[in-house]
Amino acid sequence: MKKFLEEFKEFALKGNVMSLAIGVIIGGAFQSLVTSFTDCFITPIINSIGGAEIGGHFQIFHTGQYIEYGAFISAVINFIIMAFVIFVIMKGINAIMDLGKKKE
Repeated sequence: MKKFLEEFKEFALKGNVMSLAIGVIIGGAFQSLVTSFTDCFITPIINSIGGAEIGGHFQIFHTGQYIEYGAFISAVINFIIMAFVIFVIMKGINAIMDLGKKKE
C-alpha cells in the first residue's frame, strides 16, 4: 500500500498532470467568459439584424416540449470562438517554440 501511495504521489505531482489541471481550470473560467460574451454581445447583435431572434424555440406536436434552437446556436457560436482562440494561442506557442531552433 505504501508503494502504491508513493507511485500515486509521484504521478500526481508530475509537471504534465499539474499543467493539465491548471489548463482545465483556466479553460472552465475562459469558457464562462466566452458564454457571457456570446449571450451579452453576439446574440443581441444577431437579433438586431433583420429582426431575427436567435433565442427562440418551437413546440413539438403540441406536447408542451420545446426544441431550444436558440440555445444550440449560441453553443455553436461559443464553440467556434473557443476553437479559434485556442488555435491562435497554439500558433503563438508554436512560433515561440520555433524561435530557438535552427532550420536544417
